[in-house]
Amino acid sequence: KFLQDAYHALVRTLAALHDVDPQAVGLADFGKPGNYFSRQVARWTGQYRACETQTRPDMDWTIAWLERNMVPDDGQTAIVHGDYRLDNVMFDADTPDMIAVLDWELSTLGHPFADLAYQCMGLRLPQDGMIKGLEGIDRKAQGLPEEAEYVAQYCALRGIAPPENWAFYMVFSFFRLAAILEGVLHRAQSGNASNPRGMNTMSRSIATLAQAAKHTAQGRVS
Repeated sequence: KFLQDAYHALVRTLAALHDVDPQAVGLADFGKPGNYFSRQVARWTGQYRACETQTRPDMDWTIAWLERNMVPDDGQTAIVHGDYRLDNVMFDADTPDMIAVLDWELSTLGHPFADLAYQCMGLRLPQDGMIKGLEGIDRKAQGLPEEAEYVAQYCALRGIAPPENWAFYMVFSFFRLAAILEGVLHRAQSGNASNPRGMNTMSRSIATLAQAAKHTAQGRVS
């Protein structure tokens, strides 16, 4: 019951964040409006190429797929957290009430479905990876929602239609996280870290994310 209530709190908070009018709270210039995914794909592709530590065919494939299948700008703009996941929120010690959202380093004005897909990505990631997910867990037994159920709850809370092109948003989420980790790995290999085992683990995690992005685009996962 606690986990079920906690996930309800997660989706309620995310929906409430995205319903905030940036202009009304003095954040109209918090980021560039419009064409969010087009700009983000270009930005993270550029950063990935600048930090590329090895050839990763699945990342190359995913970048090309994202560019070919770019979603049109639908005019939705919200304050997006950029790293919204269970690790970055705080709950009351005795209840599943959420009391804080942490780590706003990647926040900006963007498309709300980026945050939604990024959180749902955790439901698909393996349990034993560097970034641990909930893949393979009996969610019903744990009181956790299925991905479609979670997305439906979010849309109902905001009074919006279910997202079209859901696969694109999920592929983008895997790609973006892989690009971020590639940058971290590049800095580590450049002398800012000295743990070869940790770097190998990170490299495998990047490969896992790139493969997940490709498989999602190909419809090989739900």
